Amino acid sequence: MHKTPVSSLRNLGPAVESACTRAGIDSAEMLRDLGAHEAYRRLLATGTRPHFISYYVLHMALQGRPWNDCKGAEKDALRRKFDSLKAERAADPEAPSEDLERFLRDIGLRPRGNK
Repeated sequence: MHKTPVSSLRNLGPAVESACTRAGIDSAEMLRDLGAHEAYRRLLATGTRPHFISYYVLHMALQGRPWNDCKGAEKDALRRKFDSLKAERAADPEAPSEDLERFLRDIGLRPRGNK
């Protein structure tokens, strides 16, 4: 089966592809199947720092839209979903803290691709 690189999707480059690989997302097809929200959940679980723009860029990429096309009510709705995902992650006692992840990257135990 042919796998299309994540970076082939509009707005997504090598850094996102590297983060997706760390999260076990090895193709654009798998990313589409998961959907942006679940994929971002996996990215957070593997050390990606939460950032709202990254979240909505992923949504726009899966729709084939420019990254800055997200506006108004749509952006507000995505912000609420992003905030709930961040809160869910923060409430997870098994989730490593951002400080711990940064330290592990600094000493070479985590990839540096996504600071």
